[in-house]
Amino acid sequence: MGNKLLSYSSITKKVVMALVGLFLISFLLVHMAINLLLLSKDEGAAFMVAVEFMTTNPLVKIMEIFLMGGFVVHILIGVIIQIQNWMARPVRYKVEGYSHLSFFSKYMIHTGAIIFIFLLVHFTNFYFVKLGMVSPPAGVGKEDFYQMATMLFADKFYSILYVVLMIFLGFHLHHAFQSAFQTLGLSHTKYTPFIKAVSTIYSIVVPLGFASIPLFFIFIK
Repeated sequence: MGNKLLSYSSITKKVVMALVGLFLISFLLVHMAINLLLLSKDEGAAFMVAVEFMTTNPLVKIMEIFLMGGFVVHILIGVIIQIQNWMARPVRYKVEGYSHLSFFSKYMIHTGAIIFIFLLVHFTNFYFVKLGMVSPPAGVGKEDFYQMATMLFADKFYSILYVVLMIFLGFHLHHAFQSAFQTLGLSHTKYTPFIKAVSTIYSIVVPLGFASIPLFFIFIK
């Protein structure tokens, strides 16, 4: 896969990156909606119903394959594009700190790397447990994801780290959303301001939605 990605033109890679990115952005809304069910005062009943549907529905299982593939492609292309950009501009700017790139664009690879580390931890705690690759915590059933979540968020260190990582996710999404539409040639004076507004709202609401869960378990639960 790596050799094929390298052989594609820069524009092709960016278009693929944009399409996959928008797919992952859409998935985040679904994932957030399910996770917010953890805040329901029903001892996880609604959350477990949603989890059971997501883990047993055949169509969802097919989408899961595309989702995992999307993560891999998105990460690989992102790394390749960044390396090619570094190679194309090996000499630092003479004026330190000067760049035509926006703040969010300049640090996309850094926020992306941080999110990648979070994904590894997140998959280890949940997705790999579901696949049987990792054992669930002692005393917790393999399918009891509510109990797994409550145990993790009861750990203040994990919860605070989760909130901090959601801030980095917000930075990443802020640029990614706008960049995807721009790459697809959907920039226009009429609707670009709307796209920027939606991007800003999305990059705040989604991370805040995720962050509200550990905050709930720390201060309210």
